Amino acid sequence: MASQKGIGRLVQIGLAKESTRGTANTTAGYWNPWIDLTLDEKKEFATDNQAYGIIEDNVNLTQTKKWAEGTLTGIVTDTSFPPILYAMFGSYAKAGSGPYTHTFTVGETAQHQSYTFLLHDPLAAVDYSYANGVIQKLEINFALKQFIQFTASLMAQSGVSQSTFSPSTTTENRFLPQYLAAGFAPSLAGVQGTLTATGTCSSTTAVTGLSISTTLLRIGMTVTGTNIPANTTIVAIVSGTAFTLSQASTGSATSYTFGPAIVALKSAKVTFSSNVEAQDVLGNLSPADFLNKEFSIEGTFECIWQNESDAKTYFMGPTAQAMSLIATNTDVTINSSYHPIFNITLAQCTFQELGRPFKVKDLVYQSIKFKASYNIASTLMGEVIITNSNSSSY
Repeated sequence: MASQKGIGRLVQIGLAKESTRGTANTTAGYWNPWIDLTLDEKKEFATDNQAYGIIEDNVNLTQTKKWAEGTLTGIVTDTSFPPILYAMFGSYAKAGSGPYTHTFTVGETAQHQSYTFLLHDPLAAVDYSYANGVIQKLEINFALKQFIQFTASLMAQSGVSQSTFSPSTTTENRFLPQYLAAGFAPSLAGVQGTLTATGTCSSTTAVTGLSISTTLLRIGMTVTGTNIPANTTIVAIVSGTAFTLSQASTGSATSYTFGPAIVALKSAKVTFSSNVEAQDVLGNLSPADFLNKEFSIEGTFECIWQNESDAKTYFMGPTAQAMSLIATNTDVTINSSYHPIFNITLAQCTFQELGRPFKVKDLVYQSIKFKASYNIASTLMGEVIITNSNSSSY
């Protein structure tokens, strides 16, 4: 094909999982639709700036390093987005028999899964493969009136020209902001809806003699159990062993299961970073590898100011919060009766900053900055789970 002028929409990028790290795989597992894309060649130079009896600043630049770097922004989907999560997190497991849950957790190594980035460029009529591709940072953005989006920062070896690729995109499902439920609880079990306890309650809103400490509870958490009406929540913490229900039980209630407090957000952003560093070596122009170092998770969210229990109580106090951001695409049914799900769960988050600006004519909102920590008891900092109908492993 002859080269031509045209728009960026014609260019396509694919991800091909590498069986041997750094050895290019030119058969893409998935071609990823994109919103913004850069994948540029990078170089570093040694400069001969010795004194030669002239005032010009140098007589030669010689290249000393070359690699490729860029960013990929797109829409979070249930099928082609998981490889990006695998490259970011480094550890992966599949479960289920339809639907299937694909769980991505932090791999405790310096070499997370590598991919070959494939660039199909019909404008230049030359396609390229970029081996040993890694993700050094991944941002997930939740905003009103647009699909949930991601931005991935890419690094790879310098590109190698290839025979023309034949991209084939996958039909898949997307996630909108109206699908989101943001949940908070003082423990991972609470945010996952698996925290249980016993206590005494009989046709009243008062629960006493709780078998767990109420430090594991917070206002707004859901409560279910025999004789507990639907949509019941915690409205007050009375003591270390007592709390108040939003609705009276319809009879004797002695066992309870707690779920997260749901807070309606205006926006949210979660950033995963693996602090990738090029392994530069003598005797080679290209890095020998791209190695991830310490892994971190942080983010922000914004919600309307309506009480102190949504965020300020936990910003002021010593208790970290587990957090979940779950987007369930209820517009689509998979495997007869299920829905695609995108689920970020953080085991332990500290609210670091809280802002609450007052403006005369505007509604009052609060913005919170948080940082996740590794929870020793749960052996988890964070994970992302995609539920879809894809039976193949990534």
